[in-house]
Amino acid sequence: MYRKMALAVAAPALAVLLTGCGMIPGLPQGGGGEEKQTGAQGRQPVSAPAQQEPATQAPAQQETAPVQQDKVIASRKASDDGKELRADVIGLVRQGRTVTLNWNVVNLSKDDSWFLHNRMSTDTLNYTVDAVSLIDPVNAKRYRVARNGTGEDSQCVCSKTQGLQVKADGSASLYAVFGAPPPDVTKVNVEFPVLGVLTDVPIS
Repeated sequence: MYRKMALAVAAPALAVLLTGCGMIPGLPQGGGGEEKQTGAQGRQPVSAPAQQEPATQAPAQQETAPVQQDKVIASRKASDDGKELRADVIGLVRQGRTVTLNWNVVNLSKDDSWFLHNRMSTDTLNYTVDAVSLIDPVNAKRYRVARNGTGEDSQCVCSKTQGLQVKADGSASLYAVFGAPPPDVTKVNVEFPVLGVLTDVPIS
């Protein structure tokens, strides 16, 4: 009789101890808010958060250069092939998921033309300005010129430059479309091959 009473008292106490250790059958194991992992080592690989990628395509209606503005919002002098040049950015306009960059290359030389050809392209046989890029210094991201497709035959949504020459004391108007930075980014750096980098160019 005494032995039965002792067992009756001990059983609830034992259940309390087992509950405190997280060993009650039917309850999930592990404590401290950890989620149950799977895999060879008991852990499930966690993928790095996907980074936002710049848009690689632009709407078809933007394949021609948008109307340009007259006001110069950023400017920089440079030299190439013995010619004194100047890059004048006259527009960096946000339109939905894209931004359009318009600029003029001014030949400051008085007696000789400057041939643009492939000087602003990513390839020697590519006569465009697709090597121009936007740099978001806050988020450490670079935006490349948008393209009208994803295949090898896709073309940049930007100015074509084959045979283009800028006469002495003259200028050439160029454009390129990019994926838009986040809405809170109001200024970017514009990097031109040959002409260098223009900093803090405002997005309108």
